[in-house]
Amino acid sequence: MAEQGGFGWGRVARLGLVQAALGAIVVLTTSTLNRVMVVELALPALLPGMLVAFHYLVQVARPRMGHGSDVGGRRTPWIVGGMAVLALGGVGAALAVALMASQRAAGIALAFVSFAMIGLGVSASGTSLLVLLAKRVAPSRRAASATIVWLMMIVGFAVTAGVAGRLLDPYTPARLVAVTAAVSALAFVLAALAIHGVEGKADLPQQATPQRAALPFRASLAQTWADPTARRFTIFVFVSMLAYSAQDLILEPFAGSVFGFTPGRSTQLSGVQHGGVLAGMLLAALAGSRWRGRAIGSLRGWTVAGCIASALALAGLAASGIVGAAWPFTTTVFVLGAANGVFSIAAIGSMMRLAGDGDADRGREGVRMGLWGAAQAVAFGLGGLLGTGASDLARWLLGTPGVAYAAVFAFEALMFVAAAALAAGIGVPAARTAAAAPRGDRLPLGERHGTD
Repeated sequence: MAEQGGFGWGRVARLGLVQAALGAIVVLTTSTLNRVMVVELALPALLPGMLVAFHYLVQVARPRMGHGSDVGGRRTPWIVGGMAVLALGGVGAALAVALMASQRAAGIALAFVSFAMIGLGVSASGTSLLVLLAKRVAPSRRAASATIVWLMMIVGFAVTAGVAGRLLDPYTPARLVAVTAAVSALAFVLAALAIHGVEGKADLPQQATPQRAALPFRASLAQTWADPTARRFTIFVFVSMLAYSAQDLILEPFAGSVFGFTPGRSTQLSGVQHGGVLAGMLLAALAGSRWRGRAIGSLRGWTVAGCIASALALAGLAASGIVGAAWPFTTTVFVLGAANGVFSIAAIGSMMRLAGDGDADRGREGVRMGLWGAAQAVAFGLGGLLGTGASDLARWLLGTPGVAYAAVFAFEALMFVAAAALAAGIGVPAARTAAAAPRGDRLPLGERHGTD
């Protein structure tokens, strides 16, 4: 790619701040407001579940957002504009929850509008941010860059949840709106300052193909979907993220039902899993970027390995539902987290490389990234429904909770095996690699012929 000498670690960290700001707003709307609706307002848990699913559904607009940034040649306006829409949506969601206490129908209607804005804001800013990383980060730094950006998003989650949690006590609707508005405003200002001047000039004609970028959106999307690599990677993203997200909502209930974990202990179990995710992310990043020119494996190899390891860990959870207390349950959960971390960072690195892979795809990076982002969003929206629904169905059919959960975990393991098979078949055009690399060279992670 033309920008292989591009962004240094300082600019990558600034993009990570944007992602952290994005995460700060999202965590309030998908967790804190969720709890207020269910606990303080005594509304059915289905309502926040529908709102979160709706915000994922709206993200099918990601390819259109990506196309818009392709046409303009600049990603910064879409990042800043998306953050503005996201911040307004966050404030609107808080106002909606406060309104539900006195005018329930009006509050619910405003909530759906606000969550639509949240989905659109995430689509515009998140898609353009990933494209900017893909175009301006050197291949040898992609895995580490993805890790930095995602870890900073997790930091945004953690810091916001901790600080906002303290400020919300004692709870009042007015306090909820004030805290959410303050977090949204600060997040927007942080993102705007962090992205300012990072991108530089718009893409030059030799770096993008204006004729392609000027195509109507539907034609550009059709051409992208017609590319076998882009299409296969889209299916891979959907299947893998469906498997990844389906276990989120059933792991803690499984620990309580089968192993007798208290709510506090099951929350600690979530910490163990996230610790494993962090370890897996760092492992994949170090393997791909620490020793330039001598990377261990390839992006495709790490993606496949992460999927297979996730499948094995889920098979272990299935076995634990049958064996019971004799199984090393906590260790299995940590291994699952580590495998998920390896798979996710390798997949994001592959996504960054494939976004603009080859001259034929110049000018369509945003559409490709948007297509994969939409597949991920739809998978996440369906994942919770699939996991909880499948566990209820399995319990009704099989009776015993342990066996029922084991059946669901086994099904998720099979989805990861299918994802590994899809990832194994995602290749690089031979002509591009042969032209780029001298015979016998061993290129950095994600850039070796026939291995990505």
